[in-house]
Amino acid sequence: MAGYSRKSTSVKKSGEEAMAIARGTQKPGQTKEQTRLIAQGIQKGIELYKKQQAAKKRELDRKIKKLAVTASPEPALLETAADIRPNRGNKLAWMLLFLSWLCFGIYFFLGRM
Repeated sequence: MAGYSRKSTSVKKSGEEAMAIARGTQKPGQTKEQTRLIAQGIQKGIELYKKQQAAKKRELDRKIKKLAVTASPEPALLETAADIRPNRGNKLAWMLLFLSWLCFGIYFFLGRM
């Protein structure tokens, strides 16, 4: 069973990104070896960042799962909470639309005088 794992493609992709960044910041007179070393450092930084983000995501997923298991709210409460938020944004959007049309009307009629 021959196939490529995600990790090998991820390493290749981060290596290409690192080389592109290193070439973009390359100074005149810099050797290829120096650029390659800079690219390796950038690649290690990218991989470390991705590992940290994956760890944060796993921890967040664990917390969410733990909260979902320990305290499952009633479906009626979820519906009322979902209804409250869109109404606030909806009212704000309509008020801003009305205000913009009012300002446009005032500008239009004052411009004719």
